[in-house]
Amino acid sequence: ECDFHAHLVSKAAPHNNHSSNDLSHLQRTDCIKSESPSEDENFTDDVVGLVQKEIGGDLKSLKKVSGLLEKLTLENKQLEEQVLTVSSSVPLRVSAALSTAEESRVKLESLLEKERVLSNTLQQHLQGAQVWADSIGQVLGQLDTLERHMKYLQCLARIEELSDSIQQYLMTNSMWDAVGAIDRMASLDMGLRESGCSHLQAFLRETHRFWHKILKDKLASDFEEVLTQFHWPFISPPTQTLSPPANAQELNSQLELLVSQLLSLQTSDDLISEKKEILSRPGQSQTPPLSLPIQIMLLPLSKRFRYHFTGNRQTNNLSKPEWYLTQILIWMGNSSNFMEEKIQPILDRARAKVNARVELCRGLLTLAQEKLAHDAPRLLYDDALFCHLVDEVLQFEKELRSTHSYPRAYPGILHILLDKTAFQKWLSVERKMAVEKVDTMLTAEGAWSSQYKDITDMDELKAPDCAETFMTLLLVITERYRSLPCPRAQLSFLALQKELVDDFRIRLTQVMKEESRQPLSPRYCAILNAANYISTVLSDWGDNVFFLQLQQAAVSVGEEILGPLGATETGRLASLEESLFEALLALLERLRGDMLGRLLDAVMRDVKEKAQPYCKDRWISLPSQSDQATMSLSSSACPMMLCLRDHLLQLQQMLCLPLFQMFWQGLAERLDNFIYEDLILYNHFNEGGVAQLQYDMTRNLFPLFGHYCKRPENFFKHVKEACIILTLKVGPALLLCDVLKQSEEDEGILNHQQPSPESALNELGVYKLAPSDVQILLNLRSAWLKQ
Repeated sequence: ECDFHAHLVSKAAPHNNHSSNDLSHLQRTDCIKSESPSEDENFTDDVVGLVQKEIGGDLKSLKKVSGLLEKLTLENKQLEEQVLTVSSSVPLRVSAALSTAEESRVKLESLLEKERVLSNTLQQHLQGAQVWADSIGQVLGQLDTLERHMKYLQCLARIEELSDSIQQYLMTNSMWDAVGAIDRMASLDMGLRESGCSHLQAFLRETHRFWHKILKDKLASDFEEVLTQFHWPFISPPTQTLSPPANAQELNSQLELLVSQLLSLQTSDDLISEKKEILSRPGQSQTPPLSLPIQIMLLPLSKRFRYHFTGNRQTNNLSKPEWYLTQILIWMGNSSNFMEEKIQPILDRARAKVNARVELCRGLLTLAQEKLAHDAPRLLYDDALFCHLVDEVLQFEKELRSTHSYPRAYPGILHILLDKTAFQKWLSVERKMAVEKVDTMLTAEGAWSSQYKDITDMDELKAPDCAETFMTLLLVITERYRSLPCPRAQLSFLALQKELVDDFRIRLTQVMKEESRQPLSPRYCAILNAANYISTVLSDWGDNVFFLQLQQAAVSVGEEILGPLGATETGRLASLEESLFEALLALLERLRGDMLGRLLDAVMRDVKEKAQPYCKDRWISLPSQSDQATMSLSSSACPMMLCLRDHLLQLQQMLCLPLFQMFWQGLAERLDNFIYEDLILYNHFNEGGVAQLQYDMTRNLFPLFGHYCKRPENFFKHVKEACIILTLKVGPALLLCDVLKQSEEDEGILNHQQPSPESALNELGVYKLAPSDVQILLNLRSAWLKQ
C-alpha cells in the first residue's frame, strides 16, 4: 500500500512539488503508523477507501491530490491546536479542584469542632435537667393516680346515682324512667368491659343485676296479669267469643305498654344473659336470644311441659316421643293467631325486627331440644325404640317446616340426632333395617313378578316387585335424610345407599348365576329387567337437583365420607360430567351386558340348531324361478323361522322395551353374520338358489323384524348386499368382475378414467362388503357364469 501511495505521488510531481513532498511525508507517516502493532487494523483500509473515493482509477483525477493534501493538512493543524488547548487547560482545572477540596476540608473540621462543643454543652444540660425531670415525673405519677381515683369515685357516684334514681322511679311507679336508668347502667357496664378494675366491675354488675331483676319481675308480673285476662296460654284451640270484653281497649293499651317497656329492657337483659354460663348443644348453631316479652309468655307453657314430660309422670314415656312432640306442635298452632293479631302489631310499632310467631316457636323448640337431647342417649341400645324416635323426629321436622312455616335458617330438633354417637346409631339402624327388608323382598313369593303386568301403560320397565320395592326403600331413605342440615351427614347416608345398591347388585348376580342354565326363563328375564330398572332410576337421580347439590358438596368434603377421589374423578364431578352413581352404573351396565350376551347366546344356539338343514340345502341345483308357479318359503327354513318368531314374541313379553330393543338388534346382527358366513359363503348357488335365498330373506326373515322397525333390512347388511351381488345379471356381473380384476392389476397406479371398485359397488347399493368379499361372492356363481 505504501508503494501504491508513492506511485500516486510520482504521477502528481510534475504538477506540484510542494504537494508531492507533503504527500510523501503523509505516506511515510501512514506507513509507520500502519506498521505499529497498536494501530487499528482498519486504518489502512480507511486510507485506501478515501483515495479510491477522491481520486479513483482515472489518471486525470491525479490533479485532485494537491487539494486533498491541503484539506488534510488543515484538518491536522486544527486537531493539533485543539489538543494543545485541552492540554494547557487541564492543569488549571485540576488546580482549582484541589483548592476547592482543601477549603471543604477546613470547613468540615470547623463544623466537627462546633458539634463537639454543642454535644458537651447539651450533655451537661441534660445531666442538670434530669433531677427536675425525676421530680416532675413523681408529681405527674401522683396526679395520674389521683385522676384514676377520681374517675373511680365518679363511677361509684354514677352507680349510686343511677341506683337511687331507679329506686325513686320504682317508688313513684315511673316505669319508663326506671327502664331508661337501667339502660344507662347497662351502657356503663359495657363501657367498663375493658377496664382492669375487677371490683368496680363486679359491684356494677351486681347492682345492675339487682335492679334489673326487680324491674323485670314487676313488669313480668303486670304482663302476666294482662295475658291472663287474654286467656293466655291457649292450651286448647281458642274459641271466638260472641262479644269482646268491656275493657278490651284498656287491656290492649296495657298490653302494648308492657310489651314496649319489656322491649326497652331487652338490651339490659341480653347483657346479663351473656354473662350466664350456657351449656353448648351438639350441632346447634348460634341464634339470637329470645325477645323478653316472648320469654315471659313461654313461662306457663314451660311449666306445663316440664310437669308432664319430666319426672315419674305417665306422660313421660320413652317409647312415646310423639306425645311431647305433638304437644309442642299443638301449642304452636293454638297460639299462632294471638301472636300474629295481638303481639306482632305492637312489635312492628316499636320497630322491633322480630317475628312474634317464629319467636314463640323458637322458645317452644328449646323445650323439645332439651327433652330430645336427654332421651336420645337412653334409647341407643333399643333399635326399635330408637327407630321410632327417628321417625317421629323426622315427621315433627316436616310438619314444623311445612304447616308452621318455620324458617330453615333456624335449627329445629333434627340436629340433636347428628351428635356423633346418635348419628352412628341412626346409620347402623338404617343399614340393618334395609338389609332385613332386602332379604324379605327377595324371598317373597312374587319377588320376580311385576305387580303391573296386567296394566300395559304402567309396565313399560317390567320391573319385578323386589327391584321396585328396593328402589322405593332407597327413595324413603332419601326423603329421611333430605332435610338434614349438614351436608356431611347427607353424604354419609348417600354412601349407605350406594352400599345397599352394590349389595343388591351382588345378590342379583348370584341369582342370575343360578338361573344361567335357563336364560330364557321368566325369572332370568326378571333379573335382567331389575338390573335395567335400577340403572334407569339411578341415572334419573344423577340429574336430580338434590343429588347435584350433594355432588358439589362431595367435591369439597366427600373424600372423608365417600373415600379417596382421584383428581380426574373429582374434576368430572365438579364439572358435572359424571354423577355420584357413575361407578354403580358401570357395574350394572356390565351385569346387563353379560346377561344380554347369555340370552343372545341361548337364542342363537337354538336358531343355529334349527337352521342346519337350511344351511345344507342344495342351493346349486334348485329349480329356477321361471320353473315354479309361485315362490314359497324353503321347507328347511321353516323350523328356523318359527324358532325366531317364538323367541321374539316370548322375549317381547318378558323384557322391558329398552332391553328388547337391544336384544332384537343384537340378534339381528348375529343372525346376519351367521347366515352370511355359514350359509352364503359355505354354498354355491345357481339362478334358482339365488332367487330362493332372496325370497326367504326379503319376504320372510326381514318381515319378522319389521314389527320392531321400519327398515329391518338395514340390520342385515351382509345378507342384503350378498343377495344384491348374487342376483346380478350376467352382463353386470361380468363388468363388475372386470372392474375388480383391473383394480387388482392396477393396484398402486392412479387411474382417473377407471372407476374405483368402491364406487362401482356403491352404484349397486353395496356399502358394507369389501371388494375382496364381493369377489368371493362372484366366485360362488362361477359355475353358471362360464356357461
